[in-house]
Amino acid sequence: MWFQKRLQLAAKPRGFHLVNREIVNQLPEIRELEVGLLHLFLQHTSASLAINENADADVRRDLESYFSRAVPENEPYYRHTLEGADDMPAHIKTVILGSSLTIPVGAGQLALGIWQGIYLCEHRNHAGPRTIIVTLNGE
Repeated sequence: MWFQKRLQLAAKPRGFHLVNREIVNQLPEIRELEVGLLHLFLQHTSASLAINENADADVRRDLESYFSRAVPENEPYYRHTLEGADDMPAHIKTVILGSSLTIPVGAGQLALGIWQGIYLCEHRNHAGPRTIIVTLNGE
């Protein structure tokens, strides 16, 4: 079985956000798979997808703190500045973290580890909703 669908995630403030439920709630088709793969592709250049800690919100805050320091705003060498001080750093963070994930599916569920969650890493200060192309493959 191959299946593809476009999902929309609600607008979120800058930071790292767990989006497992938001994604799975829009994908009842996952329950039909005994074994397969879920591929998520974020159609944006200023946000990322990642998998990390799902229990302690401090991890998400620490990641935002780290990336804000590692890729600061208003650097004098940025040329791409017309869309605001957060735009070029957002593009750099997206290149570092990536815009897609592939997650195994087993017995109708995402086969994530017990402490793993899917993050939408929002790098803009005032972003809108984000679109993900979801591709499911399996049986």
